[in-house]
Amino acid sequence: MKLMKKIARFHVVLEKEPEDGGFSVYVPALPGCASQGETEDEALSNIREAIEMTLEHLRACHLPVPREADIIREVEIPTS
Repeated sequence: MKLMKKIARFHVVLEKEPEDGGFSVYVPALPGCASQGETEDEALSNIREAIEMTLEHLRACHLPVPREADIIREVEIPTS
C-alpha cells in the first residue's frame, strides 16, 4: 500500500527590490521565515527551502506548525 504524502501550503509575499534588483520573499504564517533571490524563480525556490527548514525546526522542538489564518483578497482603488 502506497502512503500518500501530506502537502502543506503557505502563502508567500514576493517583493521586487527596486534598488538592488532581485526579489525578497516571506511567509506571513511563519514569522521570521524569509529569503531572497536574483530572480522570482530563485526566490521561490529559496523560500521553499526556508519553509522546510522552519517546519523541521518546529517539529524538532515539539512546537505546533502554524496554519494559514490570513485571508488574502485583492482590492481595487481608482487612481484618477
